[in-house]
Amino acid sequence: MEAIELENAIELYGRPILRYCHSILCNYHDAQDAVQTTFIKAYGADYTGNTPLGPWLYRIAYHTCLDMMRKRRRFLRLLKSTAETDERDDRYQSDSYPLEEPYMGDDIKTALLTLSISDRALVFNRVIDEMEYNELASIYNASPAALRKRYERAKKKLAKQLEGGTQNG
Repeated sequence: MEAIELENAIELYGRPILRYCHSILCNYHDAQDAVQTTFIKAYGADYTGNTPLGPWLYRIAYHTCLDMMRKRRRFLRLLKSTAETDERDDRYQSDSYPLEEPYMGDDIKTALLTLSISDRALVFNRVIDEMEYNELASIYNASPAALRKRYERAKKKLAKQLEGGTQNG
């Protein structure tokens, strides 16, 4: 990808991918880092144009977020093994940074955290980005039918969590 293409991609996809990464990582600053890493990877990659640019960037962002989550888990295990306090662990697990534009309420964030990372990302792409299953298939490397079923299951789980939260709260 050339510099001018990258600039256009950032202009067009920067904010949507930031929201997408935030929905996966649940931490605004980590999401910003993920977006930067995504566009750095895109710049260094050979974009052939065989797939649409949007799904290609979302796929890079998805894998970047997965890598960051793995690193976060390893870091937290290291902290625990070196007998750091739980207070320090909480600082790295929670989203202690305010969002500039709060678009996700605490009840929704709590419900989303009950889903797997891949299901959270899928729900975000379907609901917020309104992507079709054929587009999602190129991001998640799965059939549209399998993604449709995963989405339906995740949606039911979210509805159950949100229903339980309003009854208890």
